[in-house]
Amino acid sequence: MLSKLRSVALSLGGDLLTARGRACLILPAASLPRFPFILRRERSPSFVLLAERIDRYSHPDRAQAWRCGKHRLPLSKRVHLMGIVNVTPDSFSDGGKFYAIEKAVQRARDLIAEGADIIDIGGESTRPGADPVSEQEETRRVLPVIEKLAREVRVPISVDTTKASVARRAIEAGASIVNDVSAMRFDPGMTDVVRDTGSGLVLMHMKGSPRTMQRRPAYRSLMGEVFHFLSGRLEFALSRGIRAGQIVVDPGIGFGKTARHNLEILHRLPELLPIGRPLLVGPSRKSFIGKVLGLPPTERLEGTTAAVAAAVLGGARLIRVHDVAVATRVVKVAEAIRREKMGGPD
Repeated sequence: MLSKLRSVALSLGGDLLTARGRACLILPAASLPRFPFILRRERSPSFVLLAERIDRYSHPDRAQAWRCGKHRLPLSKRVHLMGIVNVTPDSFSDGGKFYAIEKAVQRARDLIAEGADIIDIGGESTRPGADPVSEQEETRRVLPVIEKLAREVRVPISVDTTKASVARRAIEAGASIVNDVSAMRFDPGMTDVVRDTGSGLVLMHMKGSPRTMQRRPAYRSLMGEVFHFLSGRLEFALSRGIRAGQIVVDPGIGFGKTARHNLEILHRLPELLPIGRPLLVGPSRKSFIGKVLGLPPTERLEGTTAAVAAAVLGGARLIRVHDVAVATRVVKVAEAIRREKMGGPD
């Protein structure tokens, strides 16, 4: 790959230098716009990914648009909020409060009224230690909610699932995003669903599975491992025909991480930006906030808002939350601070 990349660089008047396992690409400024085009023409997943990364920094509006079926979300313009609706009897944060169909639909309506740009509907709890549910049960929980909601709202609907069959039926019912906490590792059929439907895709980092992820999670290099995992899953998705514009990545706050790990990810979030796709962060009511404050999930609003502000300042373009009305205000101020820090409009 490196020899081919060097030949492409040389053809444009540049070069590729390597030392100690690292590669440095040198290109004349005038050749930069042509470089992504030539890379894509090679049809290598690695080259396509590199082209997307270059596009992100050269044309942020184009590179950070998220294509989700018929929807196109301009993430470079502003941070988008994903409102959470758990259609489960055992959610860690709301304890089955919206388990009934009409209550779940009304909750989604309320979140949209508060400013949610996306509604994320889940029918299987991913709390630490949670047992999996069957495909039939998960479909029974989410499908009626998605069908009813899709008939009356215009915002994109996301289905939080790791099962390809559930995702396909949800998309047929009106969903346009698949939020897969396994990053398509648990069900090989998920790649076909996302590719065939053109839906948006969230690839999340998780160590283990929901049942095992909090059993003494340990890392030799936390940010290095998260970066490597997400880059690898992104390249895998591209190699299966999923377009880069369909994908956002999520470092997986609370999924196989200690409280210290979660705090470190938020502190070092900008280190994940070179992955080349927009970042989604979901800190809402998570246990690391409870550990810092010594409070249960229902009393973690202030802690969540602090984490949301940190995520926005770190470069996140999507925030997944329960309390949308408050998060809308927090994001607006955090974005204003970030624009000032960056020296002008995003």
